[in-house]
Amino acid sequence: MGDEEAGLALDSRHPRWVRMQRRLNAPPERVFRAWADPEELARWFPERIEGGLAVGSRSVLMWSERRVWWEVIEANPSRSFVFRWPGFADNGLVTTVRVTIEVAGYGSRLALEDGPFPIDQPGAVDAWAKSIEGWSEALAMLRAHLDYSVDLRWRP
Repeated sequence: MGDEEAGLALDSRHPRWVRMQRRLNAPPERVFRAWADPEELARWFPERIEGGLAVGSRSVLMWSERRVWWEVIEANPSRSFVFRWPGFADNGLVTTVRVTIEVAGYGSRLALEDGPFPIDQPGAVDAWAKSIEGWSEALAMLRAHLDYSVDLRWRP
């Protein structure tokens, strides 16, 4: 196997993940509800949601410029929320997002993991970078919503 082939094989075995943590003043129950309740989710992330967020359901998150499906895999109240969604507009890459919530003092510690991003696939590095940027912004909006009751979403 040549060096180029070995590099591609290595990348396939070692995909990239987005991993972030945030400390929130809200209790775990409220943090979980912000992800698992369609009305709460629409207060900080998409503009609107079509469908429910029960385990096994597929809903559509809507922004003025795009629509994205979201399939709930797991929901453990006050502890975790897991869903799948497309990393590309053509659904060529689907990632799993795991949100884990723990008690931290009077608030919560949220850990988010999104992936895998198989960087040997065309466009996957860009999708990984876009995910880092997107989740950084989304978690800032979540914190503003939960800790300060402020909506940071851009409005035209």
